[in-house]
Amino acid sequence: MSSDTPSKDTGAVRSHSRNSLKIQHSLLLLLAALIWGTTFVAQSIAAKSISPFTYNFCRFYVGALVLLPVAILVGKKDPLAPNYTGASIPGMRPKKSRTRDLRICGIACGILLFLAGGFQQAGLEYTTAGKSGFITALYIILVPVFGLFLHKKCPPLVWISVALAVIGFYLLSIRGGFSVNRGDLLTLCSSCMFAMHILTVDHFIPRVNGIQLSCIQFLVSGTLSVFPAFLLETPDISSIAQCIWPILYAGILSSGVAYTLQIIGQRGLNPTLASLLMSLESVISAISGWIVLGDSMSPKELTGCIFVFTGVILAQLPSIRKLHK
Repeated sequence: MSSDTPSKDTGAVRSHSRNSLKIQHSLLLLLAALIWGTTFVAQSIAAKSISPFTYNFCRFYVGALVLLPVAILVGKKDPLAPNYTGASIPGMRPKKSRTRDLRICGIACGILLFLAGGFQQAGLEYTTAGKSGFITALYIILVPVFGLFLHKKCPPLVWISVALAVIGFYLLSIRGGFSVNRGDLLTLCSSCMFAMHILTVDHFIPRVNGIQLSCIQFLVSGTLSVFPAFLLETPDISSIAQCIWPILYAGILSSGVAYTLQIIGQRGLNPTLASLLMSLESVISAISGWIVLGDSMSPKELTGCIFVFTGVILAQLPSIRKLHK
């Protein structure tokens, strides 16, 4: 009996540590959602004087530049990074393999972010903002659906949480009848891209440095956004200068900080749970728009907020219960 006690105690400590880490990562994703939600105010201000793709390539490049020195310094101490300069450790993969994984994931995530924004913007020409918001938010249900093809299972409570969140987004976003047109289909493609981005990060994050991955994806997204910006829009230095603060807010906090928090926070978390936590962005954007921009919220929209928060809390219950055992 006494010989078994240390192993049981060790197992309990490890289990407690794992669940504590999951709670910490969940809080990182909640912080990311808070930043993304408040960025809605910056985007609304910028939209009055700058075109979408011009705004995107500016914010993504700012995010990449902010993270570049951090990515280089952090990489020197991380065995997952290609530029790791510490002592070799058992099981460490060769530099060539680490570089390949970082390059593949950075390019893939950058392309997916660019496509998600592009499809969403194109869809807005044919559909309403309310429908666009709801359909885009469907990534929270598409993540577990796509995850099934990757053999990622979810407990029933998480599926219930997803259902509550979808109902909440419907109440928040839909103000008229629901029908499917070209814009709705384009926006659904955007939602698919966001879901694929989450699953791509989930697949690669155990093998790459999160900050370096974030830096590369912004560089790729920003570079790809340059082409439609100059082909479809007319970037103007004066307009960019007029929107410098919204660009810096989105570039430094939304891109540089929040997406990095997403990549770090997703480590060790179920991608469905991660998508639920990040989906709070829409609720926070509605609240921040109400507080800062004076946008009113109807009883229906407030009810939607309650549904979403309830879904997220339910999804957290298993980890919280294990943490207190």
